[in-house]
Amino acid sequence: MPGISGLALYLPPYRVNLADWCEWNDQPWSKIEKVIGRSFRMRGPQQSVYTIAANAVWRLIEAYDIDPQSVGYLALGTESSSDNAAGAVIVKGMLDDALVDHGHKPLSRACEVPEYKHACLGGVYAMKGALRYLAADGANNKAIVVCADIAEYERGSTGEPTQGAGAVAMLLEAKPAMLEVDLAHAGSDSDYRIADFRKPFARFRGQAPRADGQMQDLPVFNGRYSTSCYVDATRHAINNMLEKYNGRRADYFHAVDHVFMHRPYHRMPSAGWAMAYLFALADGDADCRRELRAYCERAGVDAAEVLSELSDAAPDMRERVASGTCGDDAFPQAADLLRFLRKTEFWDKLVADKLTLGSERMCDLGNLYTAALPAWLAAGLVEARNDGSELLAHQQWLTLGYGSGDAAEALPMSVVPGWQKAAERINFDSALGTPVDLTEAQYIALHDGQTVDFEPVPAKDEFVVARIGNTHTADFCDKGIEYYRFVPAEPFDAMKAAAV
Repeated sequence: MPGISGLALYLPPYRVNLADWCEWNDQPWSKIEKVIGRSFRMRGPQQSVYTIAANAVWRLIEAYDIDPQSVGYLALGTESSSDNAAGAVIVKGMLDDALVDHGHKPLSRACEVPEYKHACLGGVYAMKGALRYLAADGANNKAIVVCADIAEYERGSTGEPTQGAGAVAMLLEAKPAMLEVDLAHAGSDSDYRIADFRKPFARFRGQAPRADGQMQDLPVFNGRYSTSCYVDATRHAINNMLEKYNGRRADYFHAVDHVFMHRPYHRMPSAGWAMAYLFALADGDADCRRELRAYCERAGVDAAEVLSELSDAAPDMRERVASGTCGDDAFPQAADLLRFLRKTEFWDKLVADKLTLGSERMCDLGNLYTAALPAWLAAGLVEARNDGSELLAHQQWLTLGYGSGDAAEALPMSVVPGWQKAAERINFDSALGTPVDLTEAQYIALHDGQTVDFEPVPAKDEFVVARIGNTHTADFCDKGIEYYRFVPAEPFDAMKAAAV
């Protein structure tokens, strides 16, 4: 069964501490820390989603000593692409140049280079494509999927503290070293939601120019509606997965060992997972419904109203947009029940114990969109490896991907015996590095693409945007095309490399 053999991260060195951000914006730090996290990263000068992606893949190739000629599939999952024609081939081009300059062969000319887009789910779709490739014509090759994004929100919006930037590259093989992915028992969900979270091109009309020449991709979103969509889509993806299992749906929530979910902010996964369990109880047999009613009674919540909210027929998310009620919580009674359950033993056993592995490390990454889920997987594996855990082998894990309100994927995984050897190469802690903490003025300037009053962190062992083309003549046009260069960690000696 194919799966994941390696993970590598790249994070820009520029950090906004949310405690500082709260002071700048007169926001309650205690609430922000509990709900959102501690900090987020920002792209720096000379960085784009393609350089961020290439940097993660470069670190993956180095960490796992990957033969570039063995890679038959290189996919990019992103919602931050700035080129509507090319995708992963841009990343491949950077890697090829750096590999050749370092005395290695480039990636194979036979390598497939697709780009996958569906909001934050693009990376999961790319991974599924890679797994299918490895299960068919690519069984003797390796596949690399890189999830890269730049999450930026308008200053002053409710999404502003949930920003982030970074990439995670995954090595996938027919015989994986860390995690097997059971596609045969995976679950899917998709349902068009109109106005949850979108990036229509019309937003770019009249956009103020940035000094760095980059495009700024601020989304159109409706926060409370997005939360309801997340809950609803997660529930249906899990249901579709559990249709392929024997036994009661509710029992699976107790049986699975660890759960990793898309996390736009710290608290969202726990709410989504707990709500999915309440859905399973509402959909279940008499004993399941009896359990749900008992929770409602203890919480002082009307059980009949909760069951109505959690029924198969509710909610109609598109109708909520049409009727102008999308700003209201689609599950208000169930939300009241969850607030009570957070303080009970129920939460410790069914939620905290399942979603704790690696979660604390994620509080310093911010929202990485497509990269958020694989980053959490990396954090979980690193934490288990550092703790000397020998108990993970054969454990059953669940990963839940999500893209806006429109789609979700539930992917069951199992931990491969001997996973520690591959996990010790994951660079999670070193990717955090020693970041530059931005002042308010520096943050505003960097956010808005204007000149920042500090010396940029020198690029080392990474790709940067060297310049952006601006030629438009009858003979040649490169207007808007990015040109890249690789900056080695130390001056590169070509003669020395040739001798080696």
